[in-house]
Amino acid sequence: MKTFEKIMHFLVHNGFLFTVGVMCLVHVTLLVIFSVAGVTPLVEFNIVSVIVYVFSLLLCKYGHIMPVYVSIIAEVTMYTIVSTHYIGLRCGTYCFLFSIVPIIIYFGAFLFKGKQRWNIVLMLVINFTVFIVLYIRYISIRPIYDMTLATRLTLVIFSSFVMVFSTIFYNTIYIYSSELDMKNLELRNAKLSADAKEDVLTTLLNRRGFLPLVEPLMSEEKSAEFCVAFCDIDDFKRVNDSYGHDAGDEVLRHITTLMRKEMQGCDICRWGGEEIVILMKDCDLESAREKLEILRKNIETIPTVFYNKQIFVTITIGLERYMDSYNNPEEIIKVADERMYYGKQHGKNILVFEDIS
Repeated sequence: MKTFEKIMHFLVHNGFLFTVGVMCLVHVTLLVIFSVAGVTPLVEFNIVSVIVYVFSLLLCKYGHIMPVYVSIIAEVTMYTIVSTHYIGLRCGTYCFLFSIVPIIIYFGAFLFKGKQRWNIVLMLVINFTVFIVLYIRYISIRPIYDMTLATRLTLVIFSSFVMVFSTIFYNTIYIYSSELDMKNLELRNAKLSADAKEDVLTTLLNRRGFLPLVEPLMSEEKSAEFCVAFCDIDDFKRVNDSYGHDAGDEVLRHITTLMRKEMQGCDICRWGGEEIVILMKDCDLESAREKLEILRKNIETIPTVFYNKQIFVTITIGLERYMDSYNNPEEIIKVADERMYYGKQHGKNILVFEDIS
């Protein structure tokens, strides 16, 4: 079951890459079929198609998704028109038009937002119009290349298989991703206490849940040794503007995962927006510095992977240790915040642990 979950997780987050790879294999197969059948124009067309998809694989790797989306739709539409022109309707290559319907809808819903999603409807209308025009135009015309029964049967079966596979596959990953989102939402809601001490997006503590953990450490007769780190994701607005708010949320979840891994035993709070506060109990300043430096470097070098995109971010950290002169949690947090702000003004992606005149 875990293997299935891993496979589905990979397919959901690498859907474009998988799609382009499959389309490339489809055209390699068609290239072989038409080479054996001696249909030179379609051999040449499929060679071009394979080149297009190889190039699209590179575009996917570097996160250029929209050109890939447009290329898939344009290439399949052109292939259907050209193949119908040369070998007619009876070979069933028009099925490829229907095979991209789930692709248009599934990836279009990700790429287009708001009123732009009417583009999906427009593309579906164009797709169906192309089919109708082809059917009317070639229903009674003898094809340029008359395929043998065996070749025609092979093409019909293969084209139908691609169409059915596409429909099943994209509906499956849509259902899986929807159920996964629902389960994650239910788990997050289940973990929230009645007085809302956790952040819904990251499941970190919020201020209400965090501050009561600091107060007892300051009120003990012999004050405990602890440090507070105030972290802020650098240029987080750029992430939202460049990749969308869904990507921004994924970045926050990714950084949360790294923090939980590196700062085990610490209490972590989403202070607000992209600000995170870490309570490091039983930790002196030097130990806190070492741990936070490791965390900062990991965040800098380990990207968030979001739909084939690698999103690199950095954080700026302000650190302060508790001293008897502090009367409440807000005071020590304020100092850590001011040091973080100083780091923001002097290069970002640094750890500031002392006041600099």
